[in-house]
Amino acid sequence: YTFYQAVGRRKEATARVRLYVVSEKELIVSGKTLKKGDIVVNNRPVEQYFASDVYKKTYLEPFRITNTIGRFAISTLIEGGGSAGQLGAFIHGVSPALEKVDKEKFRPILKKSGFLSRDLQQVL
Repeated sequence: YTFYQAVGRRKEATARVRLYVVSEKELIVSGKTLKKGDIVVNNRPVEQYFASDVYKKTYLEPFRITNTIGRFAISTLIEGGGSAGQLGAFIHGVSPALEKVDKEKFRPILKKSGFLSRDLQQVL
């Protein structure tokens, strides 16, 4: 499978993100079966890991502005920090990975929204 990966950091948290390009078949990553649109953080569904509705709106924002919701299977490992720092690290990791998918199209959008800068305090 083809995948794009990047590392995001925020405060004390570090996120290693992989965006998998999945066809109609399922993909097995770290013992979990992923299909298109699935997001897994530390082997748990993202809805469980970032349970708040506010968090859901925030972690989906890079996908919403680039119109890529449900296009990839995403696997993330996050270490350190608190929940807000981990959310920021996730967004900061997803954004450069999306940029690698289509740099000409996605970079200006992500840059304008502030998702590619290291300090996400203005965005969050």
